[in-house]
Amino acid sequence: MHKLLATLIAGVFATSAYAQTTTTPANTNAVVKAEAKAEADVAKAEAKEAKAAAKADEKATKAVADAQEKKAKAHAKAVKTHADAAEKVTKADPEDRAKAAAKAEEKISEANLKAEKTMIKADEKSLKKQVDAAADRATAAAKTEQVRAEAAADVHKAAAKH
Repeated sequence: MHKLLATLIAGVFATSAYAQTTTTPANTNAVVKAEAKAEADVAKAEAKEAKAAAKADEKATKAVADAQEKKAKAHAKAVKTHADAAEKVTKADPEDRAKAAAKAEEKISEANLKAEKTMIKADEKSLKKQVDAAADRATAAAKTEQVRAEAAADVHKAAAKH
């Protein structure tokens, strides 16, 4: 009796599982072509995105390097001015030393201000280029997403026709 009951229960489960399976329509030639075209379009867009990202990264890296170079030159020029001013103070006569020290402090402060302005402008230019590079990367990524969405839509259109 247990075997009969087990067989009946197994049969009920088997028929319910069979009734729930749906048949999937075979891919038609148009759908396969649409999928292949979609994959090619997406790959092409991804390649363009990678190229744009590399170009943007290169642009940002170059901007940072240029800024560092300008900042180093400005700093070196300020240091030279400091050294020249200190030398003039030491060469000055003892009675003119106070006047020379005041003049040296003025030159040093002007040199520091000029160096700071140069460094700020270099940083500003670098940051602008970095922001532009990030915008270029984001735009490229958005274009790739658009191509992906259009490709998926084309595949769905082809599948809907057949």
